[in-house]
Amino acid sequence: QMQLVESGGGLVQAGGSLRLSCAASGSISSYNTMAWYRQAPGKQRELVADITSAGTTNYADSVRGRFTISRDNAKNTVYLQMNSLKPEDTAVYYCNAVLRTRIGQPTPLLAWGQGTQVIVSS
Repeated sequence: QMQLVESGGGLVQAGGSLRLSCAASGSISSYNTMAWYRQAPGKQRELVADITSAGTTNYADSVRGRFTISRDNAKNTVYLQMNSLKPEDTAVYYCNAVLRTRIGQPTPLLAWGQGTQVIVSS
C-alpha cells in the first residue's frame, strides 16, 4: 500500500505562514482526490481541505481564504500552504487519499502517516 510522509510543520507565531508537504511512495495520480486533515489535542481528526485530479478544491469553513491545497502529480506530492495562522490551527496535520461520495464525509483510503505537528503561538 502506498505510504504517505508529511513534513513542514513547526512552531510559528500567529499571523505567520507554513507550507506543508505530503510525499507519497507511489503515484498519487491513481487517486482522484487527495486531502489534508488535522487533529488537535483532545479532538477528532477533521478534514481541512481536498483537491481532485482536475484541480477542484474544497475547504473547511475555518480555513477557507487562508489555506491553499495543491498537488504535483509528477512529484507525487500534495501541499498545504497555510497563511494567517491562528492558535486554533495548532494540530497534527495528516494527508490521505479519499473517496468522496455525493453524501456524507469522504472516506480515507490509505493508512495514516505520522503527521506533522503545527504549533501556532499567540
